[in-house]
Amino acid sequence: MNRLVPHNIKFASRMFELSSAPQVSKALGLSVKTIQDTISFIEFIKKEEEEGKQYSRVIYSETEGLIGVITLKDIDHNKKSCHIGTWIGFDYWGKGYNEWAKKEILIFAFQQLNLELVFAGAKKDNIRSIKAQEKLPYITFNVESIFPDEHVKIERQTQSPCVLHVIQKDNFMKWYKNE
Repeated sequence: MNRLVPHNIKFASRMFELSSAPQVSKALGLSVKTIQDTISFIEFIKKEEEEGKQYSRVIYSETEGLIGVITLKDIDHNKKSCHIGTWIGFDYWGKGYNEWAKKEILIFAFQQLNLELVFAGAKKDNIRSIKAQEKLPYITFNVESIFPDEHVKIERQTQSPCVLHVIQKDNFMKWYKNE
């Protein structure tokens, strides 16, 4: 059974191993050089969650253990929005974990955090991520001109040209109820 579980220092070694793989680190632009970097990341995430700025979970498989991370970041309760980010270990690509984890965390975003919009961006050269987003039936594509501030935000964070998509609560909940 798959679960989304809170971050814990006990996951640091496995998280470091998976995120250090060139396929993952290059696609995400990660610069994790030591296990201490990963421990610092986990501590940062826990602090951000306490402050209500992020909600991040380990994607955990009963048979494989930690296989990735999914995060709601830049949570803005006034705008009722956030951004979503996911990475999955290379060996687990194409096995449905991305779709499953997104469904689970979006349920939380819309039902527990009461958000209305979840932005999903990707670097334009990250074709794999863009293709994964295209599989999601509840997503609205290429909303850069509708949400220019959010588009600028992700391009600044990634220091790269990006696409911007959005998941709207109403669209997701209609899909979810009919799933």
